[in-house]
Amino acid sequence: MSIERIQQALTTHGLDAIVLVDEKNRRYATGFHSTAGAVYISRHQAVFYTDFRYIEAAKAKIQHMDVREIPSSRSYAGVINEHIRADGAVRVALEDDCLTHADYLRWSENLRAQTMPQNDLMNELRAVKTPEELEKIIQAQRIAEKALTEVLNDIKPGVAEREIAARLTYLMLHYGAENMSFDPIVVSGANSSKPHGVPSEKAIETGDFVTMDFGCIYDGYCSDMTRTVAVGSVTDQMRTVYDTVLRAQLAGIAAAKAGVTGCTVDGAARQLITDAGYGAYFGHGFGHGVGLFIHESPTASSRSDKPLPAGAVLTAEPGIYLPGQFGVRIEDMLYLTQDGNQNLTLAPKDLIVL
Repeated sequence: MSIERIQQALTTHGLDAIVLVDEKNRRYATGFHSTAGAVYISRHQAVFYTDFRYIEAAKAKIQHMDVREIPSSRSYAGVINEHIRADGAVRVALEDDCLTHADYLRWSENLRAQTMPQNDLMNELRAVKTPEELEKIIQAQRIAEKALTEVLNDIKPGVAEREIAARLTYLMLHYGAENMSFDPIVVSGANSSKPHGVPSEKAIETGDFVTMDFGCIYDGYCSDMTRTVAVGSVTDQMRTVYDTVLRAQLAGIAAAKAGVTGCTVDGAARQLITDAGYGAYFGHGFGHGVGLFIHESPTASSRSDKPLPAGAVLTAEPGIYLPGQFGVRIEDMLYLTQDGNQNLTLAPKDLIVL
């Protein structure tokens, strides 16, 4: 259970309690989605406060912790202070990486305890997925793959990038997604050289690469994938770049396992792209963690010097982007183990020419 994991981490970090107000962290602790609320967890108790709008649903959903309605006349800090006093809590952690500076100061001033930055406590916990969390990520990925299979029938000359992005959104919702992990990226031709390009009214043309980066949310957990397909035909250069990206991705995947550093995994893919003469055109990292957040710990980039934890879900997404010409990115999600990884993405990666 998430509560037990958080309570164990409090002991490890020398903390008496933690206050969670970020929606994703609250959902991790409670399993419940709401736009308002606060969680107080100490070594002795766990309580979730929310307002009148959510209290009935929260009590029906949350069975593993105390759920209370906050009176309209009270503040979250005010009711949490009662628990701090009852616990005798002295060192209470706040979400320094999620709160604005002003909110952090406001909570610090209003809580009757020594407030401390949580120093990645929640990030480290969320990085290691439970079997239940992993299954939700897989379900989100399967929904995205169903959408991909269908949308390939819609990609043809004359269709606008925005139409394909809208179609992906519809299909993922149709197949059971709660929402999108992020706004889908659909870029074609010269636009595909922009790694995070925005879908436009540009019509897809014969001879274009079309890069689609998308994912959806299932019961709070995200999926993330990218596929690049061609329309009509490809040049020798396009095929060479595609094959290079695919080989680089496979090299990074082969290197990815718990205990190695993120920069080691990134370097395996980056070296292959560099040796092929395209090193200057791979400007982002190899991958990032995925869970309740679409971007979370851990990361695999040239700056990632921490060992990757077992149980993390990491994207594998190298790319090559030639300005004014085209770009290619291929992205899967990996579940890291001590011996290697499990690829959670089943969609084919051989170059598809529609």
